[in-house]
Amino acid sequence: MEEVVKHRKVRTNGIWMHIAEKGEGPLVLLIHGFPELWFSWRHQIEYLSNNGYHVVAPDMRGYGDTDSPLHPSSYTLFHLVGDLIGLLDELNQEEAFVVGHDWGAAVAWYLSLFRPDRVRGLVAMSIPYQPRSPNYKTVEALRRVFGDGYYMSQFQEQGRAEKAFARYDYVTVMKKLMLVDKDGAMIAPPGVEIIDSLQVPQTLPSWITEEDLQLYADKFQESGFTGPLNYYRAMDLNWELLAPWQGLKIEVPTKFIIGDKDIGYHSAGTKDYIEGPVFRSLVPNLEVVVMANAHHYIQMERAQEVNDEILSFLATLIQS
Repeated sequence: MEEVVKHRKVRTNGIWMHIAEKGEGPLVLLIHGFPELWFSWRHQIEYLSNNGYHVVAPDMRGYGDTDSPLHPSSYTLFHLVGDLIGLLDELNQEEAFVVGHDWGAAVAWYLSLFRPDRVRGLVAMSIPYQPRSPNYKTVEALRRVFGDGYYMSQFQEQGRAEKAFARYDYVTVMKKLMLVDKDGAMIAPPGVEIIDSLQVPQTLPSWITEEDLQLYADKFQESGFTGPLNYYRAMDLNWELLAPWQGLKIEVPTKFIIGDKDIGYHSAGTKDYIEGPVFRSLVPNLEVVVMANAHHYIQMERAQEVNDEILSFLATLIQS
């Protein structure tokens, strides 16, 4: 009989964190992004556990069945990285391979920066490691480039996005947020909320089903969106707290994966940054994979290719 994905809650860093886990062997942590759950890694959980790994995918702080503190100041990168260090301790694991996507990639980058002793190797997807601006706070810098209609700008005000999202049922919100198919940044016209400006596709892409979307919707109906939105509301606090690490390199062996149709790939110079020398100077042990015709939720859309990229990377590190 095939082993099933096990679910349990662990105590870490002052919260209860829900984890999904399967398999035995070296530990692989899978860290999801916005607006997601452990479930976004369902294909990787099966594949990696079948290939000799102990795979653990948490609902991150603020999401799903994990605790959701109310205040944005409880969502700094230090809290999020601390949650994962506590999880490793609870699992009695000195180190892990870490795979992160979107906000999960950001957390994984900083886990690797703060505690390289706990990370055997890093696979980051969609969000590259970005140097901290020495002059401008994050939100101010984003507003300078994208304006007040940019989704991260709109997410700053407590309650604003929650109120806008509430005009729709939860499945529609998930479709609008997860099935964005546009070039360039997510920017609403003046006076329009970002959720109102996003379209619902007529048909679903092949990588997600109505049942999948309903699972996300049901969990967000239980937990709300304030926790996930608080990640964005803590960005300026992160900027203040991260000053001591200004200019520090990430030395952990890293593979970075992004789709060339990812909404962030062609905005704000991301493509040039990924291909240029600064990214590689900050992450010297770096391999970059750009997948053709792949969008943002690449671990679902291109599951087998992503699985193969992860597995080959882990294998080289285990053999070295």
